[in-house]
Amino acid sequence: MDSVFYQLGRLSSNSSGVESSASVGGSSRIPRWLGPLALAVALFGIAVVVLPVTPLTLAGYVVLALAIAAVYDAVEIVQAYEKRTLTVFGDYKGILDPGINFVPPFVSKTYRFDMRTQTLDVPSQEAITEDNSPVTADAVVYIRVMDPERAFLEVDNYRRAVSLLAQTTLRAALGDMELDETLARRDHINARIRRELDEPTDEWGVRVESVEVREVKPSADVENAMEQQTAAERRRRAMILEAQGERRSAVEKAEGDKQSNIISAQGKKQAAILRAQGDAISTVLRARAAESMGERAIIDKGFETLSSIGTSPSTTYVLPQELTSLLGRYGKGLSGSDVQKAAGLGSQEFDEDTRELIGLDDIDEILSELGSIQTDDLSTDGVDIEIEDGGVEMESQK
Repeated sequence: MDSVFYQLGRLSSNSSGVESSASVGGSSRIPRWLGPLALAVALFGIAVVVLPVTPLTLAGYVVLALAIAAVYDAVEIVQAYEKRTLTVFGDYKGILDPGINFVPPFVSKTYRFDMRTQTLDVPSQEAITEDNSPVTADAVVYIRVMDPERAFLEVDNYRRAVSLLAQTTLRAALGDMELDETLARRDHINARIRRELDEPTDEWGVRVESVEVREVKPSADVENAMEQQTAAERRRRAMILEAQGERRSAVEKAEGDKQSNIISAQGKKQAAILRAQGDAISTVLRARAAESMGERAIIDKGFETLSSIGTSPSTTYVLPQELTSLLGRYGKGLSGSDVQKAAGLGSQEFDEDTRELIGLDDIDEILSELGSIQTDDLSTDGVDIEIEDGGVEMESQK
């Protein structure tokens, strides 16, 4: 008998599954026993034609048909992922759990509720944002029936009710935000829709598990403006990068010019120093040459004086002291005088230019001529020589 009831329950479940969408909404469905009853009537007609009809057999056929229809309608098999609500004569009696359930035949109705997570597509909604930009958005809502009794008694069709409420909430959320926020903060829109749906759906025995906004699309004009703005922003960034590159290049060039100028200035400085040193050396050499020419003039004048000594009687000659020092430096000395011998010009080391400048060759010739004069010719007899600070004083006594 269990296998027979199980098969009848399966047939009952399949037939009720066709009407599941209507039964969830709470509307009436066609009684399940009408199918078996129609089958029994057909069998009864065949039996009447084939077999002889008597009142007893006729009553038996009617009772058998009613029994089959009653058994078929009394067995309810509920799937593991669903629950069903039961009404008898329109009065709510309770919830049928998964498995085989027996209900009063012919006077009861059941309504099926899927206890799994269900997906509701929210159609595209047009809205005006806070900054007066038209946008279009759609979403997906994930719900689960938590209390079949409240979902049956508190709302006519919970799926349609949740979908309509999600649509109005989506439009309200878009209207309270600016366009940039609607494009960048979808998580904020999701959170607001879920928060707005929680309170009414709790009263319906339904829980909103998640809300996801799939697409937020502005109008065509706004899209074109945004594309132009994006292109302009990219051009601006490219210009900034190009300007930064040019500035970096200019800085590098200026740094190179700076180093070049520093090196050039250092070279000019060294050249100026060398020119100054050359001018200083030239000035010193010219000064030395002038000094040597002065000394030569003194020597020449002194020799003229010496050559005139003794030509006139009682003549006093005053020789400058510089002459004696020069004679000590360049001459070989005067015999019989207090002037000591000194090294000649030959002991001094001069280059050819310096010797030519100060006339050392001429001086050497003069000194050589003086050396050839006999000592007797330069005798100091009759001549008084006195060396004073101001010079050498000679007096002839002829």
